[in-house]
Amino acid sequence: MSKRAYNFNAGPAALPLAVLERAQAEFVDFKETGMSIMEMSHRGKVYEEVHNEAASRLLKLLGNPEGYKVLFLQGGATTQFAMLPMNFLGEGKKAGYVKTGSWANKALKEAKLIGETFVAASSEEDKYMSIPDLSKLELPENTAYLHITSNETIEGTQFQAYPDTGSVPLIADMSSDILCRPFDLTQFGVVYAGAQKNLGPSGVTVVIAREELLQNSPKHLPTYFRYDTHTENNSLYNTPPSFSIYMVNEVLKWIEEQGSLKGIEQKNLEKANLLYQTIDSSGGFYRGCANTADRSIMNVTFRLASEELEKQFVKQSELEGFIGLKGHRSVGGLRASIYNAVPYDSVKALVDFMNEFQKANG
Repeated sequence: MSKRAYNFNAGPAALPLAVLERAQAEFVDFKETGMSIMEMSHRGKVYEEVHNEAASRLLKLLGNPEGYKVLFLQGGATTQFAMLPMNFLGEGKKAGYVKTGSWANKALKEAKLIGETFVAASSEEDKYMSIPDLSKLELPENTAYLHITSNETIEGTQFQAYPDTGSVPLIADMSSDILCRPFDLTQFGVVYAGAQKNLGPSGVTVVIAREELLQNSPKHLPTYFRYDTHTENNSLYNTPPSFSIYMVNEVLKWIEEQGSLKGIEQKNLEKANLLYQTIDSSGGFYRGCANTADRSIMNVTFRLASEELEKQFVKQSELEGFIGLKGHRSVGGLRASIYNAVPYDSVKALVDFMNEFQKANG
């Protein structure tokens, strides 16, 4: 096989090579059925085993807490921005949102179309380069839920601890850092994530929720937008993205092989520490964007002295086989997304390139 790219894309993102190779081996003939898993009925026994295995394996990685259900849905996390308030934001209730950046703002924008919202905390004054302190958070009695975005892909910030919301359900968009480290699922009413960063390919969105929250959705909602529809039908109400769910199951197997979430966290910290150390020790040539205490171990954002130098960095890096280092168009700069599947060797190669680039341009 020809040399693989150093893939730092923000999403769709790198997948473990071992998973891709397993999928390749099973692509044409899955378990001697004479078919690809993409060709078989989602009502058949062979596919349903994979489907159920993926859900149970995900809960197992999170400690198998009682009373939680996994749903495999479509439409990306973006659809969840609307489904959450549609199902949970009833009359006389308010939904609280913590504004931490681009994706948190998009979630809030959708909720405003559905019902009454309020901003519980915000880091807007800091240009979203930090996570607001929620240790003394007080929520109104009529709060339906509090929504956070655990990791802001664009700005490069990440929650280091989650707020205690008492009886108010805590809901988290974990699209860009789910399973990068252990966390206590019982703190949350709902966790959701698009698969295309840490779970698998695009096409499936994972929702993990307390079962009581998934029951008795408002009757006026269209059938597909009701959580109880998908709960009652084991996420098989309509044809699921079967290949994406199969790939999620394979990625979850791979995470187990890495030492589960504690093992994955250690690998992610090693990668992030190497990259941040290079930025911080560059004498100002590279400048980290996010507040040091709130830095993401998934999306490392940084700047150079000028936009022209950043363009030169991107152009030269692409010639060397590095992909996806240009920052998001809304903020500019540079960004290395170092999700679970990005190997340490890729980050080491990036650091070596950064050191050489500084020698040539410093």
